[in-house]
Amino acid sequence: MFNNNFMIKSKKILIVGAGGFIGGHLVNRLLKDGNSIVASDIKPKEYWFQDFPEAENHYAMDMKDISNCRKVVENIDYVFNMACNMGGMGFIENNKAECMQSVLINTNLLIACKEKKVQRYFFSSSACAYNTTKQKDVFIEGLKEEDAYPANPEDGYGWEKLFSERMCRHFQEDYGLEVRVARYHNIYGPYGTYDGGREKAPAALCRKVILAKKENLETIDVWGDGQQTRTFLYVDECVEGTLRLFESNHSDPINIGSDEQVSINQMIEMIENISGVNSFNKNYQLDKPKGVRGRSSNNDLIKKVLNWSYKMSLKDGLSKTYKWIESEMNQKGSNINRFTKS
Repeated sequence: MFNNNFMIKSKKILIVGAGGFIGGHLVNRLLKDGNSIVASDIKPKEYWFQDFPEAENHYAMDMKDISNCRKVVENIDYVFNMACNMGGMGFIENNKAECMQSVLINTNLLIACKEKKVQRYFFSSSACAYNTTKQKDVFIEGLKEEDAYPANPEDGYGWEKLFSERMCRHFQEDYGLEVRVARYHNIYGPYGTYDGGREKAPAALCRKVILAKKENLETIDVWGDGQQTRTFLYVDECVEGTLRLFESNHSDPINIGSDEQVSINQMIEMIENISGVNSFNKNYQLDKPKGVRGRSSNNDLIKKVLNWSYKMSLKDGLSKTYKWIESEMNQKGSNINRFTKS
């Protein structure tokens, strides 16, 4: 499945945000590939989604403090910045100032990497950086990388991502620090948030269907009218694309996402089929945060630059995600949303 020509091996790698969803999967992959990992996250140990004892783990470390950045960057070859204060649309729309403060993480890490002569730096950006005026209809054409300008991103979180992309660009131009930037489009999968307010649509809807089935409910709540559209990429595909981008010579922002665009209603139908339930009634909550009307990833550039495309269909990825969330809810209850591997 993985081409050895793209494998990062025998490097000392810092992963910031390692206790988070994508960060945990990235740590797992890079450890398996034979690298030495330094992992940090602002969350205490008990809230890390995946925790690998073979890594050098720094728990409850706030990377908005530049002294912490300088500490963990010492003798590091590569840095992956996966850290930011974010969640699903409900969190993003109601915590704009908190989201914006993540710019300090990227800024301080870049400064520390320049000082310590780190070889290469990765920044995890987001489709929220795209101009929102291009996302007012459902089932839109895929967003191309140049569609981020003229700038009008998602307020708060999107502006932080777009500004941080520019910081990466200028650190490469002015200081010679090699950078790689990916714009992620709705990454989902096991070992992530599915409850508590920060979860994204696939996990939230899986949880709602599982709970409704378990408690014999006839109705589930749906934010918006269910017609809003998105593309969703399974987390293993995200990690694969990220590592291939990192080892490439492409330094401009690039989409890592699926182009399998579906409405929320269509995704609910997929999840219902996975659950074995014919259909639930839908309580459409029009007062809840909905985000843009439609968003899709154009993957022409990544196919051209990396000669790579995702393989996992949304149906197959949702099946894996559903089974994991169902197992977690059965073991820990619907209000516990963390996983720790010890």
